[in-house]
Amino acid sequence: MKRHNLKLNRNLYFYLSILFLFYACNPKQGNEQESAKISIEVKNTTGIPRQETLITIDTKKIAEYLPGIQLNELAVFEGDQEVPSQFDADHYMFMVKQLTPNEIKEFTIRNRSSQDPVLSFPKRTQAELSVKKGGHFENKKYIGGEFENITNLRVPDEHTDHSFYIRYEGPGWESDLVGYRFYLDWRNAMDVFGKKTEEMIMQNVGLDGFDSYHEMQPWGMDVLKVGSSLGLGTLGTFFDGKAIRVDKTDSVTCKILENGMIYSSLKTNYFGWKVANQSIDIETVLSIHAGTRLTHNEITVSGQLENICTGLGKDKNAQLYTDQGDLTKWGYIASYGVQSLNNDKLGLAVFFSNDNFKGFTEDEYSHVVKLNPESGHLDYYLVAAWEGEKNGIQNETEFMDYIKQTAEELANPVQVSFPKK
Repeated sequence: MKRHNLKLNRNLYFYLSILFLFYACNPKQGNEQESAKISIEVKNTTGIPRQETLITIDTKKIAEYLPGIQLNELAVFEGDQEVPSQFDADHYMFMVKQLTPNEIKEFTIRNRSSQDPVLSFPKRTQAELSVKKGGHFENKKYIGGEFENITNLRVPDEHTDHSFYIRYEGPGWESDLVGYRFYLDWRNAMDVFGKKTEEMIMQNVGLDGFDSYHEMQPWGMDVLKVGSSLGLGTLGTFFDGKAIRVDKTDSVTCKILENGMIYSSLKTNYFGWKVANQSIDIETVLSIHAGTRLTHNEITVSGQLENICTGLGKDKNAQLYTDQGDLTKWGYIASYGVQSLNNDKLGLAVFFSNDNFKGFTEDEYSHVVKLNPESGHLDYYLVAAWEGEKNGIQNETEFMDYIKQTAEELANPVQVSFPKK
């Protein structure tokens, strides 16, 4: 029996020795996850240079090439240099700093190894929603309490404009270039925060006084006059000769979807919008990424409306520009002039696909573009450029050059190519 056990032990030692030598000579087999990677190509499809492009990849595509990989273990590299990246349940995203005309760049998505340095990238986007807690409503005003950031809100029935319940009156989102908000009440209008810094600022807005942001602060200020107009890119419908904002609803909910380093977004659901003799449900997803002024508005409509409209507030000091777009460029409605609350130069624009275009019109307060959803879906972009921003657009010529280039870029997105399997 002892001799038999000795023989088994010798055989086990022999096989373990062979296995050790095999893995020692083949380290990739022993650390398969660390060697998992995809090399992809990103192509600028235009003859113009592009700055700060967000690449978005469906996580299902990642899973096809890297089955079983955890998204939080991945990093993106241009050569040996890691680039900022972010993920959510459905998308993996990374930033491309610059693409020259028609340039193709290669990037590697791979498992982060123990040899990679730990880098700290700056936070370049933000989305937030802040309400008072610890007080109570009295005659539709919120009395007492302190502001607290939350991620989900069913707007209280008692809430209205100037209830002093929601900090700066609604959700806010920003990039390093510009900030936006909309009034989360019956007005539902978009507004703009001009920024003098590339730092995130909205976490400090409205804390030192409810509307102190209407006056110049070290970070900048609210720069847009909204009133009864569509402000900048406010959602509505054109009915009976006027643009009607989403004003009368059964209920409204708002949720912060992403508050990330390079990408942030929020979703708002309007239930039972009473308009044009109908009751309509609408969902909007507003998003922004690092290095851009553009906000993307993705809309889902449940019900039949003759049109969805958006546009810009009228100002006698601003020059209006319109283009319905074509296959080579998106359409736009834009204005530029001394039209800010600070009485300095401000450019505003909304971009839309020509596929959705129904026509330009106006009412007493707004320049309007009417759009047609396709199968209940519609998207458009809105943008503001204030002369006070750091290294910003300073005159009308620069603004319109920017608008025309952006219209071309939107119609010609970058191409992302994966290796053949």
